[in-house]
Amino acid sequence: MYRNGRVMQAKTCASALALAVLPMWIGACLAQESAVDPALREKIESQGRKIDAMRSRMAEQLAELEQMKRELASQEVQYNDLRKAIGLNALEDARGGSLAVADPDAQAPLPQDRSGGLPPSTPLVATSPQTVATQPVGKRPEEDERPPEVAPIFDQPGVLTPRGKLIIEPSYQYGYSSSDRVALVGYTVIPAILIGLVDVRQVKTTTQTGALAFRYGLTNRMELEIRVPYVDTHTDTISREIFTGMAQDNLFTTSGKGIGDVEATLRYQINDGGADKPYYIGWFRAKSRTGRDPFDVTSDCVTRCVQNVTGTGLPLQSPTGSGFYSAQLGLTWLYPSDPVVFFGNVSYLHNFERKNVSRNVLLAGKQFLGDVKAGDIADISVGMGLSLNEKASISIGYDQAFVARTERNGHPLPGSARATLGSLLIGGSYRYNAKETLNVTLGVGVTRDTPDTTITVRLPVTL
Repeated sequence: MYRNGRVMQAKTCASALALAVLPMWIGACLAQESAVDPALREKIESQGRKIDAMRSRMAEQLAELEQMKRELASQEVQYNDLRKAIGLNALEDARGGSLAVADPDAQAPLPQDRSGGLPPSTPLVATSPQTVATQPVGKRPEEDERPPEVAPIFDQPGVLTPRGKLIIEPSYQYGYSSSDRVALVGYTVIPAILIGLVDVRQVKTTTQTGALAFRYGLTNRMELEIRVPYVDTHTDTISREIFTGMAQDNLFTTSGKGIGDVEATLRYQINDGGADKPYYIGWFRAKSRTGRDPFDVTSDCVTRCVQNVTGTGLPLQSPTGSGFYSAQLGLTWLYPSDPVVFFGNVSYLHNFERKNVSRNVLLAGKQFLGDVKAGDIADISVGMGLSLNEKASISIGYDQAFVARTERNGHPLPGSARATLGSLLIGGSYRYNAKETLNVTLGVGVTRDTPDTTITVRLPVTL
């Protein structure tokens, strides 16, 4: 008992001692804390506030980044759907892959909700480079060295046929021309009185030509074309002859149809060309005389040509060919300057002379004419083409040809004169698909010797 009392007494003393020392320890701590520099304490607190603000801003930016990733994935899905809808992925599929396979950083399509966005619970998982196929996805296409494609408004196409490809081009051309002619045969007593024959004529000609052209690519820079035309022509001549007892108009009609002059053309691309660099294409054309010869048809020329009194002096049947073998050499150039393509053409056509030519005259048999040579033709044309989109394009140009005089027996034929043919050409092209393209050209004559209107429709089909 005594011992327990001493223990309790010792504990009481220890408690009293601790209570006595506690105020002293608290005072020492407060004194140590009061010894810290207030400026340093303010700096530490300011740095802490900045760190907290940066953490809050980083959290906000991370949230915005996640939202932008979701919107980007949604836009990529819509973009791919649109490409598939208009067929832009056909080339990529043919090369054995798509943009998603070729790009290691591409992301897999993410599921969408009904509003077009991503569900909030959808995780964003980027496709790692290890998941992309490492095998080749196709062969890199060869660099295209062919000229740019434009709506063709001249006879020379702007794009050569690729090697080993065959293009079949059916075409239809409608042409209409009209001209007035006044012939005065006689002499004048005074400037106001004419004694003789006055012949007033109106000639209206309608020509329809259907043709089938075959173009084959011998190499990537050379092609061969063969064109077979079928011609249907109709001519109405309205004539009034004064001082012959005729006071009314007479209508004389001729027509003819059949195979025209078959021709073959060889084209060669001279240089590589490129962006802001011209392309040059040289070509050579040979024309036969498979059509009906103008010298073979029968002419109503008995009285007119012999007595100069009456008669029409016109062929009873319209020819379908020129009647001369011809060779034409030309150069076509194209200059691409985005977004337009400028193009032009220069050529020279030579008609070969025919020996011992005769013509058929009604009721008179053969009439010997001798050696006849049709006039040569120099031609120049310029234009520009504009692509409206990936399928449609338009072109506008001007073509002018200079025709020399016709010669007989080495001398100019009396009554023949040089002629200038000028046409304003407007064309359009629409590509239905990779194999079919529709080309339409309108030609308007700007000189008297040129047909008033010419409409040409082409539909090249690649096999």
